[in-house]
Amino acid sequence: MKYLMLIYGNETVWNSLPPAELTALIDRVDAFNQELRESGELITAEGLVERPRSVRMGPDAPIVTDGPYLEAKEYVGSMFVVDVEDEERALEIAKAYPGIRFKHGVGGGLEVWPLMEHDR
Repeated sequence: MKYLMLIYGNETVWNSLPPAELTALIDRVDAFNQELRESGELITAEGLVERPRSVRMGPDAPIVTDGPYLEAKEYVGSMFVVDVEDEERALEIAKAYPGIRFKHGVGGGLEVWPLMEHDR
């Protein structure tokens, strides 16, 4: 089963990390990703460059706004997709993600979304 892991962060918190700590965290995440690659469970891992835009239907036409939430302090900063046996393994991976464990969660949170499976 495939799972999308959405990684949330707070820009103010991330920018407040001393360079050495940020480098250490990035190194931990790289090692985490490499371990999942070697196990065959990591499908992709990508950072997101810009803030998203939200497209919703207005009264007469679709409206584009900053999004998804105007007042959010946290936003999705990156994501990865794993292909694992079950939800238990997906949650085990999510709990081990270095960004949420670093300095008691300074890296933000992580959402786990099961992806729809399609017969090919």
